[in-house]
Parts: sequence; C-alpha cells; structure tokens
Amino acid sequence: MPTESRRRVARRAGVLLSSALLGATVLPLGVAPAEAAVSLKKADDGSYVTGYKWLNKDKSAFDFYLQSTGLGQRKTVRVLLPKGWKYNSKQSWPVVYAYHGGNDNYLSWTRSTDIQSLARKWGVIVVTPEGANGSYTNWYNYGKGGKPKWEDFHLQEVRQIMERNWHAGGSRAAMGISSGAQGACTYAGRAPGMFRYAACFSGVLSMSSPGIPSLLMYTNTKAGQDPYSIWGIPWINKANWDAHDPIKLLPKMRSTRLYVSAGTTGEPGPYDKPGTAPWDIGYLSERAIGPTVQAFADEARRQRVPITSHIYGPGRHSWPYWKREMHTAWPQMMSTLGAKPVK
Repeated sequence: MPTESRRRVARRAGVLLSSALLGATVLPLGVAPAEAAVSLKKADDGSYVTGYKWLNKDKSAFDFYLQSTGLGQRKTVRVLLPKGWKYNSKQSWPVVYAYHGGNDNYLSWTRSTDIQSLARKWGVIVVTPEGANGSYTNWYNYGKGGKPKWEDFHLQEVRQIMERNWHAGGSRAAMGISSGAQGACTYAGRAPGMFRYAACFSGVLSMSSPGIPSLLMYTNTKAGQDPYSIWGIPWINKANWDAHDPIKLLPKMRSTRLYVSAGTTGEPGPYDKPGTAPWDIGYLSERAIGPTVQAFADEARRQRVPITSHIYGPGRHSWPYWKREMHTAWPQMMSTLGAKPVK
C-alpha cells in the first residue's frame, strides 16, 4: 500500500477510535451501547460529564468526572445509588449532598464513615462532590469575582447534572463536616428552599464571632491560598462576609430543618486516644468552633427556625464524632426528605 494511503487509513482509524472512546464517556449509566440513544445532558452553564466509572459489581456506586465551567477544570463526584435505581426509571429519588472538610476530598465520606451501607437501607441517592479548599463559596477575588466558583459548582452544576441524568429529585438535604458543615448551612441560606434539611457537624456557623475571621484566614493561609481572595478582607469587605455568614442567613432558612453539633470544651472525649496532647489542633478547633455553633442554635430558636442541636462538650474535631452525629441526624433527615426504608 502506498505511504499516503496508509496514512489515510491510519487517520481514519484514529478518528473512528476517538469517536468510539468519546461515545463511551457519554453513554447513560446502566444502558448498553446498543441501547444508548442520547448523550448525557449538560448543566445550564455548559458544564458536562467527560466520563464515569462504576465502583462495584452490583453497580450501586460510581464516580463521574465533571468539566466545570465555574471552576475551569475537571472535578470528580461520587454517587451512591439506592436499591431499585434504574437509569430508565420514570421516578426520582430524594438526595443527600454530603460535603467534606478542608484539606480533604470527595472520597472523605466513603473513606471515613459507613455512609454507603447506611444509605442503602433507604430510598435515597447520596452525592459527595469535590470541594478542595474552596471554602464553599464563589471567590471574591478582591471584588473582581471569577473563578473558582465553588457555590455554582455545587448548587448549579452538580445538582443539574444529577437531576437531568440520574434521577436526583427535588427533595434535597445538605450535610457536611468542618468547612463542609459551614458550606451546608451557608448553602441553605444562600439558596432558600433548595434544601429541606441541612446537617452541619463542627462547622463555623458565625463567621463574625470574636477570633473567627483570624482563624479562617490562618486556616486558608496554611492551605497555601491567598485568604483574602475567598471572602475578601474581613474589616473592609464586611458586606461580602455577612452575605456568606450562616448566622446572618438564618432568616432565609425557615423552610429548612437544621441539625447542628459540635464540641465546645477542647477536652478529651469518649472517642479520643489516651494521651493526646491538650494543644492538639483537634481540641483547639472544637473549642473555637463550638461557641459559634451554640450561638447559631440560640439565634435559630430566637428566630423560630426549626433546629435540633447537640452541643456535646468534650471531643476532638474528628471523624468518630461526625460519624456518630451522622447516625443521630439520619432518621430525622430521611423523614424530612420523605425517603422510605428499603429491604
């Protein structure tokens, strides 16, 4: 075969292979290639799924990869499916969006808790998206705005992709730990009516409390970021801080049932290893965060926003306590969402 002919054949084979690979990334989950008729739907801002991967043989969990317009990069989202879920189903399911803490990632909840086995007992979808160290907000960037837009990523892009492609319904809960807890309660106020329930474990819920701006600035500086790019400079850009402060957003949360919890004393609790130093960051964190959670709970009751709180005193800023709180909040969360137990 002449050289030019071989090149044409090679180019044609490359095009066909690329098309086949591209087609494999957009096939609806649960649908065989021969049955696939349409690609996955995009979010309003053009964000789209580039691929997905099943995580187990019974196909009850998968990761998908979302090319985000608001972030300008690809991020991973983990999804846990309920028993009876089918791609071609005509029904939708209640959904829990679970947000991780700082210096962690979307694997956090399935790595550190039994959320997958817990959720399988209920007719509910669980979504654990990436949050990086984005502080669950569209960054202020000294008043210029722009990327990264973490709030848009979570509340618009991920939500729309889930609802348009995988039967996530309009009965939603937000749940988070640490900065993800701050995010869950902030989102409930930033998007009134979007979440029927918000469970916030050990999150800063009053950003203007004494010492808290400095704590947040230090935490984000330690993560290698410009802390003033996130919400702005506290004493100069106060309006933007207030617009993202959970306690100041409480009047917009009346349609959301809240559950909040935290330790307060910075002393050893029942799940802590003996001999942990009193100056351990886990103890210091709860001692600083706990009063903000108590203030939030008190203010919610004053404003008659429905809330359940568990201010438990001793205990570190750590997963054993958050796992316990998840199990405590879960029945009320499922009831609020209208999720039913499954056999």
